[in-house]
Amino acid sequence: MAAYCAVPPDDPFTVSKGMLDALAGELAGPAAAGMTAFDLEQFVDERGKEVLRQLLQDHYDLRKLREEQQAREDPAPVTDPGGIARTRLETGHSRALATLFGTVQVTRCAWRKPGEPNWHPADAALSLPAGRHSHTLAMLAALEAARGSFDAAHEAVTRRCGPVIGKRQLEESVAGAAADIPAFYAARIPQPCTPEVLLLVSCDCKGIVMRPGALRAATAKAAAKLGKMRTRLASGEKPNRKRMACLVTVYDALPAERRPHDVIAPPGGRHGDREPRPGPKARGKWLAGSVRRDPGEVIAAAFDEAEARDPLHARTWVVLVDGAEHQLDLIRAEAARRGTAIHVVIDIIHVLEYIWGASWCFHEAGDPAAEDWVAVKALAVLAGDSDRAAAAITAEADAAGLAGSRRNGADACVRYLENKREFLRYGQALDAGWPIATGIIEGACRHLIADRLNLGGARWGLDGAEAVLTLRAVISNGDFPEYWRFHLACEHQRLYPGTDQGQYTLGA
Repeated sequence: MAAYCAVPPDDPFTVSKGMLDALAGELAGPAAAGMTAFDLEQFVDERGKEVLRQLLQDHYDLRKLREEQQAREDPAPVTDPGGIARTRLETGHSRALATLFGTVQVTRCAWRKPGEPNWHPADAALSLPAGRHSHTLAMLAALEAARGSFDAAHEAVTRRCGPVIGKRQLEESVAGAAADIPAFYAARIPQPCTPEVLLLVSCDCKGIVMRPGALRAATAKAAAKLGKMRTRLASGEKPNRKRMACLVTVYDALPAERRPHDVIAPPGGRHGDREPRPGPKARGKWLAGSVRRDPGEVIAAAFDEAEARDPLHARTWVVLVDGAEHQLDLIRAEAARRGTAIHVVIDIIHVLEYIWGASWCFHEAGDPAAEDWVAVKALAVLAGDSDRAAAAITAEADAAGLAGSRRNGADACVRYLENKREFLRYGQALDAGWPIATGIIEGACRHLIADRLNLGGARWGLDGAEAVLTLRAVISNGDFPEYWRFHLACEHQRLYPGTDQGQYTLGA
């Protein structure tokens, strides 16, 4: 490609226009005439990036000339937002800015005062980042890192933008990109709902493999202990490499009344043409999670979101859990602290796992009769009579003369049904049209954590894990474009307090 004048004349975009004309000339020439469609696209993509980068550079050069001209015409002292008057002007202060199109130079005026740092008004006008990488590049890095590994994210950014950011800088950029997520949701006003709409809350925890320095104190202490064997874990030993992340969801749903047979097919399967009635459909779903904060703090955030949706506590609050005692204690304590009436329901799938475990005490592995046995017991539980199901299992185990390990599954099921009976009121739940499964939060655990943070061989630092987890939650909620505008406004005020960056209004 031919060389161009480095200093633009009257038209500040002479250089970029010349590059575009040269590109058009090459496309009209004989070399391009022999290219395939693939080669043409590759050629235009590569040369087009050069033109776009030069267009951006020309614009920054134009702003530099305008600022210098204005400063010469009005050389009065400049007062920065901190109230410090500056009388000395220096031109030609340049800084590099890595962008989507490559690296450009931003040159601006510096107003100075002895003993004080330089003040660059153009930085605030452009809302430039503190570091080398533009906010648009940081946004691309955040989206790519939330989708795949940091290596894959770095490769994707380099493929699109060229070598504008290193892998470590990308990781630091992603951590900074997630900094304002708690403030974003704290300031957000959800859409109101009528009292008949159910308010659903659910939570779960899932482990993330961490680097040793990122483990909680108790886990790190357990990991430091020497195992019984040198080369592998002994039976019952745990590697103690994980830190538990807590996930929560809050959503709305209209009640959908059902009967036990709509959930579990009766023994022998369904007959006739009647279709099972569907359960409640989730809407307005909000997901959040944290690996840094304790589960109690994350559950409190879920209750904050629920109260924002129902400040007068006029709606029915249903909390769906998997039965973990620690979670139950935290949920009940948080509800009591707020004076909120909640209905706790244990996921029916977890109950079915215990019933299936009991079934193999009475049937051979793979026996089709076990399915009908489970259906009878599950229908009793769904009717709200878990005590009857527990008593029937105990009676059958006694009658069969089961003892020792052959009876373990039946006894475990009975203990579970008896200990959790206050949370197994499925008859009330189905009559009222409540959900009785935790599929939404279970799916969130797979999507937010397993699909990204539990990639094979991954070992996380605390900042990176927290950033990726929270960004994936924002993206899953469909809030990322709105969050990014909020984040840019917050970043502007941190870097340039007292200057305007435009108005930002939170929506629902």
